[in-house]
Amino acid sequence: MSHAHSHENTVPRPALVLAGALVAITLALTTLVRVGVLDREAVPAVERAKAGVGAVEVRHLTFADRADGAVVVRDTDSDQALAVLVGENDGGGFVRGVMRGMARERRVNGVGPARPFELTQWANGALTLRDPATGRAIELGSFGATNRAAFARFLKGSAA
Repeated sequence: MSHAHSHENTVPRPALVLAGALVAITLALTTLVRVGVLDREAVPAVERAKAGVGAVEVRHLTFADRADGAVVVRDTDSDQALAVLVGENDGGGFVRGVMRGMARERRVNGVGPARPFELTQWANGALTLRDPATGRAIELGSFGATNRAAFARFLKGSAA
């Protein structure tokens, strides 16, 4: 007994055409950016400099691991401990994740943990964590309000 086997395309033709068009548009836009016809996405530091946006507050911070797994956040200018991050709650997990990435960057570049990081609150509301030792900067607002607040709590000003 033989069964009929169909080789009919089950994906509607308009869906295939739209998918192909999406791929073509993506490739075209990528090419236009690469050859310089379209500008690349704005770099926050460059845009702030162009607009003359200044820093409202800068804190120099170190993040040190303790034997019990906690992380101590310290302001190096005042030598004040700002927080002890014990668990993953209240943004501690995000802070630890960001700092693991920054520490990895330092190891790759042969830089030790002694130099502090710069946490900067800008006049336009942006919040940046920068590593002067490697030049790497992270715009913390791009991770959402809750994750931004995990770092903003280390600032003195209440406008964080």
